[in-house]
Amino acid sequence: MPEAIQFQELMVHAKGKGMITEEIAADALDMFETFVSAGWTDGLPVIPPTARRVAEFVERAGCGADEVVAEVAPLGGAATTEKIAANAIMAGCTPDHMPVLIAALQAATDPAMNIGGMQCSTHMASPLLIVHGPIRDELGINSGANSFGQGVRANATLGRALKLALVNIGGSHPGEADKATLGQPGKFTFCIGENEEDSPWPALHVDRGLSKTDSAVTLYGAEGPQNINNQAADNPFDILTTVAGMMTNLGSNHLFIQGESFVVLCPEHAQIIADAGWTKADIKHFLFQNATRSVREIGAGGIHGRKVRNYPTWPRFVDADDLDARVPVTRRVDDITIIVTGGPGRHSAYLPGWGTRSVTRKIEA
Repeated sequence: MPEAIQFQELMVHAKGKGMITEEIAADALDMFETFVSAGWTDGLPVIPPTARRVAEFVERAGCGADEVVAEVAPLGGAATTEKIAANAIMAGCTPDHMPVLIAALQAATDPAMNIGGMQCSTHMASPLLIVHGPIRDELGINSGANSFGQGVRANATLGRALKLALVNIGGSHPGEADKATLGQPGKFTFCIGENEEDSPWPALHVDRGLSKTDSAVTLYGAEGPQNINNQAADNPFDILTTVAGMMTNLGSNHLFIQGESFVVLCPEHAQIIADAGWTKADIKHFLFQNATRSVREIGAGGIHGRKVRNYPTWPRFVDADDLDARVPVTRRVDDITIIVTGGPGRHSAYLPGWGTRSVTRKIEA
C-alpha cells in the first residue's frame, strides 16, 4: 500500500429506508475499478479506506500510525499500523479486529513460518489463521458448524484482511512474486476459531504455554482441509486409522519435507477418543506410528520419485536401503498438532502443510 492514501468519503446512508441511489452506486463501482486497476484487491469488492476510517482503526490498535509492526516478505514491505488498518477496512473488518490482525502479522512474519518462501512458492499453501481464547466470543468468531465455511463476518474478514496485507505490503501478487501453480480458496480468506468449549482437551495456545484466559492466534501454512469421513467408529483406533490413511497421501510434502502436520478433529470424534482415556499425546504417538508409507511406495509415487533414496529429512531410524522400511509423515511425534473445531457430525479434517512450523502469539488487546 502507498504510504498515504486519501479517498473521497463515500456516502453510505441515502434517503428512504437505507436505499442507495444510482449515483452513489456508480461512485462505488468506479472506486472498485480503481482498486482493481491499482492491484490492491483480491478481485472481490472492497470498502474504501478513507482517512477517517483509518484513524479509527489506528486508534483501536493503540499504536502510532507509522509504527512498523512487521516487515513482510518477499519484498520486505513495512507493515505499519496505518497500512494494516487500510487493508482491514478494505476486507470489511471492524476496528476491534485490529489486535488480532497485528498479532497475526507478527506470527506470520516469524522466521519459523518462512512467509517469503511460502508467498513465492509453486505450492498452494496459504497461512491459516486460528483464533484461540476469549476473543473468539468477543468478536463472534465461528468455531462451530461450518467453521471453515462462509457466513460469519469475523472469520471471513479477518482471514481476508491478513491475506490482503500479505499481498499488498509483501508484494506477492499472483503471477508475479506468487508463483502458485494452482492456488486455493484459502488465498482469499482462511480463518477459524478453535472450539475450546466442545473440546475434551486443553486448547492449542494452552499446550504452548499460554493461559486459558489468554487470547491468541496461531498461523500455519496449510493446504485446504481434506475431509476425513468416519461415521461408524466407536473407538480411537478406528477413527485414527482413518486419519492416518488421509495423512499418507503420496502427493503431499510431508513424506519428504517432514514438516508440521495439523489434524483437525470434530467434537464428536474428539469425544469418542477422549472417552476411551486418550490424550492428545496418545493421538500423536498413534499417528506417528501408523501414518507411514514404505520406501518402495514413496519411490514409486512421491514428489521426487525413485530419486528419493536417503532423503536428508527422514528420521535416522529409517533405513532408506530397505524398501519395506516405513517412513512417518513427520520427523518427530510433536510435529503432529491436534486441534478441535466444527459442529455436529462426524467429519474431521487433515491440513497438509507447506513444510514449515506454525507460530502461536498472544493477542495484546
